Amino acid sequence: MKKLWKVLLGIGAIIVGILAMSSKGGKKQFKKDIKENKKKIKDVQDKTKKLKKEKKVIKEKITKTAAKIEKTKAKVKSTKSAKKTTSDFKKKYRSKK
Repeated sequence: MKKLWKVLLGIGAIIVGILAMSSKGGKKQFKKDIKENKKKIKDVQDKTKKLKKEKKVIKEKITKTAAKIEKTKAKVKSTKSAKKTTSDFKKKYRSKK
């Protein structure tokens, strides 16, 4: 009976040893995954920093072009009175054919 218990205890120890070895491998894989995720996060943060800088530059360009557009619009004269004069002329002289 004592030998049976020793054999069962030995088999149990072997099984526990195998499980312990396999669980260490899982921890190593988990640590690798964490490192990879940190690298990916860092890459994404670098890209977002670059994009934010580009966004600032683009916004500055937009404001500059908007200011140029306003200046040119201020220089353009209205054609409203000229259009009215031509329509009056057409009504007065062209319609009498």
